[in-house]
Amino acid sequence: MDLNQLTDRAMQIRDRYAALERARGRRAWSREDLMLGFVGDVGDLAKLVMAKEGLRSIENVDAKLPHELADCLWSILVLARLHRIDLESAFVGTMDTLQTKLNPRSKSGRRKRMSSLMAKPAPRRAVARRPAPSPIRPA
Repeated sequence: MDLNQLTDRAMQIRDRYAALERARGRRAWSREDLMLGFVGDVGDLAKLVMAKEGLRSIENVDAKLPHELADCLWSILVLARLHRIDLESAFVGTMDTLQTKLNPRSKSGRRKRMSSLMAKPAPRRAVARRPAPSPIRPA
């Protein structure tokens, strides 16, 4: 499957969840609800990765890790579609930008690094200071 096919499949599942919620008398999840669900999935993913590294004890971590990664991907695909983001173009563009920054032979990457090294620091703003507390205490 390519990225568009994966996204179409993710949206079909999302639509079925929305219908299920409405059938239960609840509203379908909003983009904000989906984002909060994604945050929960990322937390679950973090725990599984920690378990994989021996920092937590979770049974069946090798079976649970792919599932959780797929849950996270589902959320990303759905959120991108709902926000009308061409995820493939965004990904390719971001990777191109990162590669340019990381390529030491890239003139534009070197130019950006040099200009940032030579940039003058922003002038410091004066900060109003409170007077020091009086060492004399009232009687």
